[in-house]
Amino acid sequence: MKRCICFAHRGASGHEPENTLAAVVKAVELGAHWIEVDVYAVKSELIAIHDDRLDRTTNGVGHVMEKTLDHLRSLDAGRGQQIPTLREVFDSVDRRAGINVELKGPKTAGLTVSLIEEYVEKRRWSYEQFMVSSFSRRQLKEVRKLNPSIRLGILIDRPRRHYARFARLYSAYSLHIHVSLANARAVKRAHERGLKVFVYTVNSPEDIIKLESLGVDGIFTDFPELVVKRW
Repeated sequence: MKRCICFAHRGASGHEPENTLAAVVKAVELGAHWIEVDVYAVKSELIAIHDDRLDRTTNGVGHVMEKTLDHLRSLDAGRGQQIPTLREVFDSVDRRAGINVELKGPKTAGLTVSLIEEYVEKRRWSYEQFMVSSFSRRQLKEVRKLNPSIRLGILIDRPRRHYARFARLYSAYSLHIHVSLANARAVKRAHERGLKVFVYTVNSPEDIIKLESLGVDGIFTDFPELVVKRW
């Protein structure tokens, strides 16, 4: 059985508030191979937060993109944590794991590409240590146009007929599928097309064992130790 890559979903979000530096640091400490965070663009800054509203994960209310960066940074994202910038996430990881940036909102592609390029050119990171994923074909298309060296992951949460064409057209690296879609046929077809298969979000030891038997390449989990300890 091949080694399964562990993606810490929004950091070690089963232990610390999701998409915070505390969750990122905890994921590194637990040995996660990759850290996944979600980003929105506020003016010219990328911030790590999953929802388009503040209500669920912070003590704020309203839409993320209607607020100023100063206001967003003043909020409590859980246990006294700030909403971090993507730059702060990169610095906290400090090349100890790969980083999967999920583009959640508009105008995230260009800013993400620029930041990755800066860390590759000036901070001794490599393109192999980054991955950009999204449900938005528009954002993925923009990333590919701006920099063909960045690995792309196509996110899928329901059966899609045309993912293979898009994957081929934009030279995608991986398919990120919901756990409910993971079966032997889906994994085999993706592998035949040269795509890695990463499955989200898996917190059951039994499901992890099942997915490993299917030959998936990686697993997103809120509890990185569940995957890491098996290898």
